Amino acid sequence: MRLTIAEIGVGQGRVGLCAMPGRAGFYAADLITLRHWQPALVITFTTAEELHHIAPDLPHDLAEAGIGWAHLPIPDYGIPGPAWDDISRRSHVALAKANKVLLHCMGGCGRSGSAALRLMVEAGEPPEAALARLRQARPCAVETAEQFAWASGQTGSNR
Repeated sequence: MRLTIAEIGVGQGRVGLCAMPGRAGFYAADLITLRHWQPALVITFTTAEELHHIAPDLPHDLAEAGIGWAHLPIPDYGIPGPAWDDISRRSHVALAKANKVLLHCMGGCGRSGSAALRLMVEAGEPPEAALARLRQARPCAVETAEQFAWASGQTGSNR
C-alpha cells in the first residue's frame, strides 16, 4: 500500500498526517511521495525502536533532500512530554511561512493526530470543531481520551 498523506490547513500553512514511511514495505516509494509533498519539516512521533525497525535512514534521507526533521518519541497511545514546546514552536514558525509540516507515527492516527489537533488548537480553533475537521481528513486521528485532553490543552505538555 502506497503512503497516503492526509492534509489540512493550519494557519497559513498545511499539516499532513501519514503512517511511518516504509511501514507497508515500500520505503523508497514512500520517500518519493513524501518528497513530492514538499514539507519544510517532518516530525516523527514513534519510539526510537519503531523508527530503527522500519525507517532507520529517514533522518539522513530527509536531510539529503533539504527537509527539516525532528523526533519526539512517544509510546503508542501516549502523549508528548515537555519536548512538545520546541516541536510546537518549530511547527508554527514553518506554518506561518505558508510551509507544510508532516506529522507521522506508526499508523498516522493517534500520536500524529493528537499533535495535529494540538497545533490546530494552538492556532485558535476550538477543540471539538478542530477534531471534526481533522477527522474529515483523517478519520482515525486522536485515539484516546487522554490524547484528546492533551491536544485540547486540558492537560499540561509535561504529562
